[in-house]
Amino acid sequence: MRHLSFRERSYNGVERKMSVKPKHDKVGILFSGGPAPSANTVISSTALNFLDHNIPVIGFYRGYEFIQDFNIGNPRLRKGNHYEEITYDITHFRNDRGIYLRTSRANPGKDIKSMGDFQNADKTNRLRNIIQACEYLEIGALVSIGGDDTLKTANFLYLMGFPVIHIPKTIDNDYYGIPWTFGYWTAVDTAQKIMLNLRADAQATDSFFIVELMGRKAGWITYAAGIAAEAILMISGEDIDSDEIYIDEIAGKITRTIIARENNRRPYGVIAIAEGLADKLPKALRPTETDRHGNVLFSRANISQLLANRVKELYREKTGLDVKINAKQIGYETRAAAPISFDVVMGSMLGYGAYKFYNENIFGVMVSVTDNFDLKAVPFGQLIDGENLKTKLRDVPKGSDFFTLKDRLSYRKIWD
Repeated sequence: MRHLSFRERSYNGVERKMSVKPKHDKVGILFSGGPAPSANTVISSTALNFLDHNIPVIGFYRGYEFIQDFNIGNPRLRKGNHYEEITYDITHFRNDRGIYLRTSRANPGKDIKSMGDFQNADKTNRLRNIIQACEYLEIGALVSIGGDDTLKTANFLYLMGFPVIHIPKTIDNDYYGIPWTFGYWTAVDTAQKIMLNLRADAQATDSFFIVELMGRKAGWITYAAGIAAEAILMISGEDIDSDEIYIDEIAGKITRTIIARENNRRPYGVIAIAEGLADKLPKALRPTETDRHGNVLFSRANISQLLANRVKELYREKTGLDVKINAKQIGYETRAAAPISFDVVMGSMLGYGAYKFYNENIFGVMVSVTDNFDLKAVPFGQLIDGENLKTKLRDVPKGSDFFTLKDRLSYRKIWD
């Protein structure tokens, strides 16, 4: 049996003392949330590092989908249907697209809003089911791979006394505590190639494209892909100082940019915007449709089309003419692309980090990297807001060099 040192966690000013003791030398792995390039790299590297040290690995299918409803009185977990014993065959999937273990957006900790909720059996029921499922399969520790909701769940399980190590996942790159998330640069690379094709089409046909890119809360993809694809304008939530945006304000800026381009004999271009702008639309225009786990589907707002339609109207008002402008959403293409080498190395390092911290008896941490891919364990307490238990997010700092760069490389003739 592995023993951990005594730990203390502080939330809402209350010290929580905890001694986490994995009961079994078997590890579980799961992937939760939206797909990301290099997902299989992370799964493969994690599993191989444990297998190389004779530690069995159980891979759960579809994240928490099945184990959150585990019933110890009537266990229905089936090998091959709900989980598998991972073998060295996993090495063959390191560069594959997709997710070997598949995924879902099941969020077993969604009802936990404060420390007091841990006293509510109904709100913690799914979390207890997960722990019981692991005990049933003689799993002593869990490696979770996922986004901010998955990190919250990892934290909740750890607070309930179960050993967890978390690997951050999001192509949005808005994770606090790590400089680059695996899959981000592949997503940028994929979006760049598509946008360069659109730019060539725009040049050939004297037209414009408004391209809507992924990024629910931050503009990392929009700015990086826009810079790489020579976009004439890049707009994300970081560019909006208020809690609500007005279509006319953004559409007006786009319209003025288009007219300036035409006056300079460049009647073409690509404008990059982040899908997260939809969350700041006036209430009547905000997306309300959700998936079966309650996540708002930002893409349903189709903000790129809303803007394209309004730009056409404003352009006609200003010039009396029509402008060729097309809306294009780029989303799923970036989540499932073949990983570039950087993300394969990054994913491999994070997978190794999960084993490294397990071997060093360090739990309740997120695997991160510093310069030169040196590994760093970031305690959950540094990643979670102590009052509302939400994960901290990292947007593009306004005024930072990266933020300034996207402005300097935009079409600035009418701004300077």
